Amino acid sequence: MKSITLRIGTLIAALGLLSAPVLSADENAELQKVRATVSGMFDGIQADDVFASDIDGWYTIRKGAIIAYISADGRYLLQGDLIDLEGQVNLSEKDRNNARVNMMTDVPDDQAIVFTPETVRHTVSVFTDIDCTFCRRLHSQIDEYMEEGIEIRYFLYPRSGPASESWVKAEQVWCSKDRNEALTLAKLDEDFDSKQCDSSVVSSHYAIGQDVGLRGTPAIVLEDGTLFSGYLPPKQLSEAIASALGE
Repeated sequence: MKSITLRIGTLIAALGLLSAPVLSADENAELQKVRATVSGMFDGIQADDVFASDIDGWYTIRKGAIIAYISADGRYLLQGDLIDLEGQVNLSEKDRNNARVNMMTDVPDDQAIVFTPETVRHTVSVFTDIDCTFCRRLHSQIDEYMEEGIEIRYFLYPRSGPASESWVKAEQVWCSKDRNEALTLAKLDEDFDSKQCDSSVVSSHYAIGQDVGLRGTPAIVLEDGTLFSGYLPPKQLSEAIASALGE
């Protein structure tokens, strides 16, 4: 059975395709020119990271959840939120959310540590540091999140970076036979069995966390891509999900 995250990601992607502007030959040529300018000017930015925007004469640069805008002539670069005052919509945050949905749904469940309730009402992605106080508080209530019907897909994000003690713990958790149990024990400072394995997924999770735009742990990404930086108790998270999804 496909996860709710995957279904919503597919829906958003489909809506994105349906609402994508149809470019004329001249507009398409202009887009290709801007893409060549941007990809040649900035390391790490590919041509496909540049899109048509909602504003005439400007294009969107999106790398992960990092959003910027460039003028059609390639002269001006704008970083900051673009607000549609008439529609009262933060267009930049909408782009960030869509990017986060794509990033989360690109990661299969076997590349995360997933706690699944009997009945899944919603799925969230949580970037966690084993040693962070509020990450531990969140995980200490994992049964209550399950009671709320919230599936939690954990991404390992040792805040101190590679070679830190937290990074080593994250690798050991990933290389354990039962990752769910190992994560729980690690957050309680208790011993658990581990072995040597390919732990490169920790580096992958860390890179995704940086692209997501998190500013600390825990960081919670909802099904629609909304990002919450910090701990939310089970009931409050359930309410936040309902509000974000318009339930």
